[in-house]
Order: sequence, then structure tokens, then C-alpha cells
Amino acid sequence: MGITGFLSGMALVGIYLLTLPRIQRNQAEALNRAIFKVIPNVHHFETLVLVEGSLKPYQGAEGQAPRGEAVYLGLAQNGEPLSFAIPAEGPGFQDNIRLLYGFNLREKRIVGMQVLESRETPGLGDKIIFDEAFLRNFSALEIDPEIVPVKKGEKIRPNEVDCISGATISSKAIVRIMNQSTRRWLPHLTALPKMPTPGGETPNPEESERR
Repeated sequence: MGITGFLSGMALVGIYLLTLPRIQRNQAEALNRAIFKVIPNVHHFETLVLVEGSLKPYQGAEGQAPRGEAVYLGLAQNGEPLSFAIPAEGPGFQDNIRLLYGFNLREKRIVGMQVLESRETPGLGDKIIFDEAFLRNFSALEIDPEIVPVKKGEKIRPNEVDCISGATISSKAIVRIMNQSTRRWLPHLTALPKMPTPGGETPNPEESERR
């Protein structure tokens, strides 16, 4: 029995190690698609990692997820910085919600949002993933003095978010996560000098198709 259990365990470890590169590649591709979705109209992006309180270009291997905290700087074709894609995470109604949002530093506004992982209630809380009216809140959302959730249909200010009827807790969780994230990241983003191009930029596939 013990030998059988040991062999089964070794087989599972072997399968995991064999499939790990494919899993990591699929995760990287999914993240790339999400980045270009939340920061539209960029030509390419560069990965920046937080090192000793400062953002620096990521120097790791292509396709390898950076260790530690990272944001993604979207640039125009001429290298002009346009916006950031910022990962964020926090508790929802059922479990932690992982999301990615786009932030235009010059305009101080959020320009896109996509939920990357959520276990919110199917048919209710999971609407934060696909409800188009809710997602439109984040196409030009002001962050000053903070993002404010309101009942559906009551949005009148550029820093307000119309919550989803029946999914108020999950909607408010998204707002809370964004408020915490923008407060944390804004000092680092505003202190960022013009970044040199280290050669590790990731091109927008839609731009490549248009060419």
C-alpha cells in the first residue's frame, strides 16, 4: 500500500512538472490579452517590478512571470508612456477577487478593468466579470478623492460606479480593491522617470495584425 501510494504521488508530480510550462505559457498569454484590453490603443508594454520601493524594468526571461509586485507600462509606437495595467486583489463575497485595471497617469483616471479570477456567486456576484453596463463604469473613471459605489442608475459624478442590482457586495468589493490599489501605487507611478527601453517589450497583437 505504501509503495503504491508513493508511486502514485511520484506520477502526479511528474505530470505536474510536464504540464507546468504549458500552464505558465497559457497564463502569460491570458495576462497579455487582459493587459491590452484594459489599456487600449497602446502599441506595446513593458513589465516593471517594484524593487526597494522603486519601479524598475523587469530583466527576467521572456514569458516568465516576474517575482514580486509588477505593473505593466503601455507605450505608444514612439515609446511615449500612455497608461499602466495594474494587478490588484482583495476579498469579495465568497473569496478573493483578482483583477487588472488600466490607469492613465496623465488624466488620473481608470480606463479599463477586467476580472482575472473570481468565485463569486454564479448568476449574481459573477456578473462583475461580464456585465457590460458595469464594466463601462471603468472606461473613464476618476479616482479623486476616491471611487464611490452608488445604486444602479444613480451615477452622476465621474468618480462614481453604478453597482449591479443583486450583486452589490461584489460590486463594492471591486471599488474597495481599486481604491486600496490606487492609493498604494500612485506614489510609485508619479515618481517614475521616463523609462529606458530594455528590449523586453511585448507588442500588441492587434497592432501586428493591422500591419
